[in-house]
Amino acid sequence: MKRRARTRARRARAGGRMKRHLLAIAFVTIACCLPAGPALAAGEVAWRLEQPAPPPAPTGAPVSSTPIGLGQIGDIEFWAPNRGLLITAGNPPTIPPGIWVYNGQGWHELANVCGATEGRIAWAGPEEFWTISDGRPGQVESATGALPPLEDNTLCRFAGGQVAASYAHPAFQSDSYLPMHAAGCLTPSDCWFGGEPLPEPQYGAFQLHWNGGALEAEPYPGEGHAIEDLRVFENHLYESVRVSEGDRVAEPPLEVPVLHRINPEGVQPALAPELGVPLSGSEEPNNVDYLHLSAAEGALWAAAGSHLQSGSGGEITVLRRAAAGSWSQVLGPATDPTGAQTFPLPEEVVTALAAEPGTNSVWLALQSHADALNPSPSTPALVAHVSAAGKLLEAQTLPAGPGGARGSAAKLACPAIHDCWLATTQGWLFHLAPAGERTLPLDSDPAFAGLITYRPPDQGLPQIPPDAPPADDSGLGEEPPPYGTELPQTPTAETQSLATVPLLSHLHSRLMHGTTLELSFRLAVKARVRLLAKRRKRVVAATAMQTLKAGRRRLLLRLNRQQWPTKLALQTHALAPLPKAAAHSEGAGPNIVTTGLFVLPHAPPADLPGELPAFAPFSSGLEPRR
Repeated sequence: MKRRARTRARRARAGGRMKRHLLAIAFVTIACCLPAGPALAAGEVAWRLEQPAPPPAPTGAPVSSTPIGLGQIGDIEFWAPNRGLLITAGNPPTIPPGIWVYNGQGWHELANVCGATEGRIAWAGPEEFWTISDGRPGQVESATGALPPLEDNTLCRFAGGQVAASYAHPAFQSDSYLPMHAAGCLTPSDCWFGGEPLPEPQYGAFQLHWNGGALEAEPYPGEGHAIEDLRVFENHLYESVRVSEGDRVAEPPLEVPVLHRINPEGVQPALAPELGVPLSGSEEPNNVDYLHLSAAEGALWAAAGSHLQSGSGGEITVLRRAAAGSWSQVLGPATDPTGAQTFPLPEEVVTALAAEPGTNSVWLALQSHADALNPSPSTPALVAHVSAAGKLLEAQTLPAGPGGARGSAAKLACPAIHDCWLATTQGWLFHLAPAGERTLPLDSDPAFAGLITYRPPDQGLPQIPPDAPPADDSGLGEEPPPYGTELPQTPTAETQSLATVPLLSHLHSRLMHGTTLELSFRLAVKARVRLLAKRRKRVVAATAMQTLKAGRRRLLLRLNRQQWPTKLALQTHALAPLPKAAAHSEGAGPNIVTTGLFVLPHAPPADLPGELPAFAPFSSGLEPRR
């Protein structure tokens, strides 16, 4: 009896392998044998190449009627079906790095500034958005002659048809901005940006938070996994990370958190791991790539292929989280333990994911492992359409038209049902739409009509005065002063020299009753504050995150003599813009309080309460969170 059961199990496994093999062959057959340009019936939905014409040359030469690739496109995002954006690295000399906009009738250049090598876009409102952009040359070299890095390490905020602000930070410093790969906004005053792991000896990932008045460093603590994607779902931001071999973590977790959850402003904790994500192989860094995210129709979708470090193929996994529900696996090894109902997609790398509204399905952009590492212009774009039930609805190599292939699939966006856009690695755009309905009502908002050519100076970088004095425009053409009235006083150097007041000042500490640490300080504005005590890498005591008003405040923390901490971490988050004051006034000038880690003394005797010795600062590698 047992022998017959084992025989049936072996036959079932063999049948499952054969079925998966046949499905893979069928997938390749479908993908490779589609005609390049079949005739469409009325209303039939199909992908078609819709490439915009290049912009006019700077010299005013006429616009070329021959489309070319827009260069590497880092992201495509839509506010509405007739209002979309893409960010490109450009295709010199015809296509400069910058931003392009879709108005329902076609794509045109919106800005020839704030382009990026990769780049990301985050909508904050109907006329406001952020971009992760390349830095501008001009900073000094390092002591060893290294050039400052420029790729994807600055931010631009667009509002009202202009670049409202630009943000960067000096290179080769402990708090320099790192390359960023993900951006997302819950509201215009609550946006997040994430990127590379922090350099040693820190544990965490580089992350910036815009609170409506200031851009602050707020790293994800303890986990050195690169942040790769951010998506809004159910009034939260979901943050995907790439788990790689060699990532530094403060404490190995029981479950590797491939997703984080960012709560809206004012909800605690602000950052938390998203547990219960059924991504098979996430505990083995070399097996699975990071999860690409997309949300539509009350569901958050995620998909991952093989890790680029693996050097080999792997089965693609598609996950789905319904509103107010838990995660489930749509495709992947856990769909059916026997393997009989799953199918491996022949392309092992997922490059993009887009949920199609109104269909309860999702589109995948796929590449081979080799093409993901070294994109080829001769590789055709391959997409797959998968339902929430785990069925492969269709798989296509997109018709290239005259000139052959346009590069493999790179980025996807679906603003409406039967309305999706795909960008290839060579900067060509394909549009999924019904025949005869490939254009929409024109978006005539003036904020997206003109060409933006000015990027303001970077906030966070020292500004260099001009080499030559300004032109003398005094005298001619001016109205005489209004005699008989008091003339405005010339500002003095004292009133002109202003500095941002630090969030924290007048920091004092003492031990009460031998084991209770009192930390007192002054807050410049209302802020969230939390005090952590760590023994090496482990948190041994912590206060709750508290919202405190401006003024003199204190925190009390009970310590354990058997687990006496070696470091303190003071976490702060300003809830209002910091004021400015004359540089000579009390509290102005550079922030005298470091909100990183501090070295604590040895545990004191039980009968020796009193003043703690001065803390020795230990650099956190990030600017203080104010």
